[in-house]
Amino acid sequence: MDGIQELFTNARDAEDGPLIAPSILSADFGHLAEECAKVMHAGADLLHLDVMDGHFVPNLSMGPAVCSSVRKAMPTTFLDVHLMVNDPAMFVTPFAKAGANNVTFHIEVAHDPGELALAIRSQGMSVGIALNPGTDVQKVLPYLELADLVLVMSVNPGFSGQPFIPAVLEKASALRGRMRETQRLEIDGGVNGSNAGACTSAGCDVLVAASAIFHAKDYHKAIGDMRKNGMAAVKA
Repeated sequence: MDGIQELFTNARDAEDGPLIAPSILSADFGHLAEECAKVMHAGADLLHLDVMDGHFVPNLSMGPAVCSSVRKAMPTTFLDVHLMVNDPAMFVTPFAKAGANNVTFHIEVAHDPGELALAIRSQGMSVGIALNPGTDVQKVLPYLELADLVLVMSVNPGFSGQPFIPAVLEKASALRGRMRETQRLEIDGGVNGSNAGACTSAGCDVLVAASAIFHAKDYHKAIGDMRKNGMAAVKA
């Protein structure tokens, strides 16, 4: 694994604060390379790519071609791909070729999570497993050891700008208590500076935000507030 790949496999350190992952779903696609560079220069740790097929969720977003373009523009940035699709297995190789560092699939549609995790890892990427707000933690637990990252959705996936669902923090806490220090716990959906502290208190150490960052007037302040509030909650 190269240096950027180790972002998800190094032991977490609460003193460094949570990793901030802007989701490019809310970026201006007419100036995508510039937008990605701006958020990284503003202090983001990685970029999050939300891939939707119009079936698993009621929206269409981006595919491997967009990932490839972002990789060309941002050659040293960690690209975290979140597959919200009915057949995640068919996207593993295309996104590996497009330069993804992590691929996350949803437990709700994985016919064989073990085989899928192996396929992702065999192509040099780290493995994420996601679950929706209505999915019981028990569905993920048998496969927890396969993952470098677990993603807790804090909205019903499909569109950015939805309000945060606080009840999922109990699920996050339950997962964190069963995870290794080298596994990341990511939360995505309605995350912003106001609830970042509650997210990190529940054990989340990767905070994904779309509109809270890309719709902000000041990217540096939006990212800084999330990190600062997240760190303060852990230290309290």
